[in-house]
Amino acid sequence: MEPVEPGKSLLAPSGRDSWHELSRFTPARIAMGRAGGSQRTASRLDFRMAHARARDAVSREFHPADVEHELRRAGEETVRIGTGATDRKEYLLRPDLGRSLSPDSREALREMRQRSVKRDLAVIVSDGLSALAAERHAVPTLGYLLPLLRAMGWTVYPVFVASYARVKLQDEVGALLGARHSLMLIGERPGLGAPDSLGAYFTFMPDLDRTDADRNCVSNIRPEGLSPRGAAIKLAGLLSDSARLSISGTGLKDSSPAPTFGLPAPTRDV
Repeated sequence: MEPVEPGKSLLAPSGRDSWHELSRFTPARIAMGRAGGSQRTASRLDFRMAHARARDAVSREFHPADVEHELRRAGEETVRIGTGATDRKEYLLRPDLGRSLSPDSREALREMRQRSVKRDLAVIVSDGLSALAAERHAVPTLGYLLPLLRAMGWTVYPVFVASYARVKLQDEVGALLGARHSLMLIGERPGLGAPDSLGAYFTFMPDLDRTDADRNCVSNIRPEGLSPRGAAIKLAGLLSDSARLSISGTGLKDSSPAPTFGLPAPTRDV
């Protein structure tokens, strides 16, 4: 190893990386540069802000009445249901309570089944781990999805709106109603770049014995990820395939073309 000249540092000059222009193509934290051997102040502050937004998203209270209002404006009926969790703190500390209905809601769904004809799809909207995601993106997604499904002949129950729910709640809701499919739109665990990401999970013939392997997921629904319209189109295709094949979960594959993101078709070397 060559000796270092007096006064010359082994470190590259501080500042942004020379390739930082590529960061405009992705929200990922790339080309952040450095200040000596440490993070740049701007990078550190940006990280702390993203972390604070993620924490706020997890602890933020859900406003189900606002979601119901928007759904009714879109022409959808709604029904409020509850889970075993009674507040946000209990929900976060006891995940199991969000996987089952409250006694009153369970009885209400039993009565609904007795007085109404079975339908194909039960939809549940919940805050999950990001109330922001549910409030921002659930209604636009359903605004595109439900007309597509009805045009294909699907019948749909009123949209159920639940606070403090986990994904598995859809199994109990669907089983009590006798629905062929259940679909849950729920706020996903926030990431450092996405505090408002919505997930959509569906199950064919929902039942309490169903596991995560029996359901399919379309995730990262938000304008910066998979748009509500794009998610609705993908979900409509997957649900149609699920009904046709009588299956969901690991046995159901997405048959839609992979996105090209505007890239040219690959060429083959001869």
